[in-house]
Amino acid sequence: MTPEQLAAAIRTALEQAVTDGDLDVAAPAEIRVERPRSREHGDWSTNIALQLAKAAGMPPREVADLLAERLRAVEGVAAVDVAGPGFLNITLEAASAGELARSIVEAGTSYGSNDTLAGEVVNLEFVSANPTGPLHIGHTRWAALGDALHRLLAASGADVTAEHYTNDAGAQLDRLGASILAAARGEETPEGGYGGEYVDELARLVLAEHPDLLQLSSDEAVAVARERGCALQLQQNKDTLDAFNVHFDVWFSERSLHDSGAVADAVGRLREQGHVFDADGAVWLRTTDFGDDRDRVLIRATGEPTYFAADAAYYLSKKDRGFPAKIYMLGADHHGYVNRLKAIAACAGDDPARHIEILIGQLINIRGERMGRRRGNALFLSELIEWIGSDPVRYSLARFPADSPLDLDGEELRRRSNDNPVFYVQYAHARTCNVARLAAEDGVSRDDGFDPSLLGHETESALLAVLGDFPRVVAQAATLREPHRVARYLEDLAGRYHKWYDECRVRPVEATEEITDLHRSRLWLNDATRQVLANGLHLLGVGAPERM
Repeated sequence: MTPEQLAAAIRTALEQAVTDGDLDVAAPAEIRVERPRSREHGDWSTNIALQLAKAAGMPPREVADLLAERLRAVEGVAAVDVAGPGFLNITLEAASAGELARSIVEAGTSYGSNDTLAGEVVNLEFVSANPTGPLHIGHTRWAALGDALHRLLAASGADVTAEHYTNDAGAQLDRLGASILAAARGEETPEGGYGGEYVDELARLVLAEHPDLLQLSSDEAVAVARERGCALQLQQNKDTLDAFNVHFDVWFSERSLHDSGAVADAVGRLREQGHVFDADGAVWLRTTDFGDDRDRVLIRATGEPTYFAADAAYYLSKKDRGFPAKIYMLGADHHGYVNRLKAIAACAGDDPARHIEILIGQLINIRGERMGRRRGNALFLSELIEWIGSDPVRYSLARFPADSPLDLDGEELRRRSNDNPVFYVQYAHARTCNVARLAAEDGVSRDDGFDPSLLGHETESALLAVLGDFPRVVAQAATLREPHRVARYLEDLAGRYHKWYDECRVRPVEATEEITDLHRSRLWLNDATRQVLANGLHLLGVGAPERM
């Protein structure tokens, strides 16, 4: 019996109680069952009686007693106890609990998917780096968490678009062009420009494409270096993200907002809403009406639009493209953006409480002897991948809440030991694959039989309970925007699997031992664990190796 099937059985019991006249309440839209903290309290628990007590006009324990009486008659339910103020603790029969193993294997990669966020259309923006240099450690955390959240939202039924906002407009691009030209000429980096090996490499590439670069006038040469340098750097950043297993549905250009007239149009639309005013020769947005600490300039007195004007145009673009929900994932230095972005949403006629969500990530530091080997104290994402590997970096960043500062040890992340969480989880997956390979060599096949009632060992009951909790964990991680819940779940699952592996044999101990349905049923459980580990690692963008 899966948690979904048990929830359906509870709903049926509730409907029976209403039909019999024992209760007069409407069933809630969702009936949740969860794993009790202690295995002594059964396989599953629900607080449905506490939810219904007020509407029923009865003490919660009385409601619980009415439901417990009916649930005890459900096939596959071994016991139902009423605990505390009215919790229902439910213990399943071994056969009913064990049937989950087959359900998981048959569901395959879809196990864990749910419809919690069905109907939600979401634009998820993360990373959003300037194409003036390689992606660095400051972008890495949101790359890992943003992509994991994208996967979680989709797995929970949302129609989600992952979007990268490329800041390819403004003075920083001119500084990049001047820096590349200076490097091509063998000159010092101009004041306020960009330096480092990557600029030298961009200069080499631009010169290879435009051998006449140094013969052009300075203005023409800077323009060529700017355009080609931006394009080359952007492609390198895309390649780096691809190596980090991060993929975007949309790469949105800031420049396109200016070139298309969207910025000017946004100012006009906001003026029509009554939130734009003119003062000191500039055009302002009255964001203080919506909680911002000061009003913001949209168009300077010089006639030039501000970055804030582009932010407003970009928000309206998302709205026009049909995204009611907009999630912004911003770096630790962007706290000041929260109120102003919410003010844009309000000025655009949206509800800031529903249509925009801003997540702020804290800084990370990764210690190690190779820190910053290419440029001062900057550590590039490409270096992290080369030094530590994509999987350890992604997993290590995913297993902590985004709002917690991190100080990680690069060499510890590389270590292949059970003290390294990513190795611990990946090794559990590799072990399930090895067990399946060796079982096949011994002639143990799932197709030859399955008796879920045989999966009664205490480590099997504990393992099955954790496996059954996976869809709830995925839904909760998506709803709360907390991918770390999946990582911590996988570590718990890996620990339960290793304990089961130590206690229960899938293969015959000796060559002369007869292969029975116990071996085959345990192979189903082994393979169910393998599937959940693989599904969970996939949600974090981390590989599930078959051998280690």
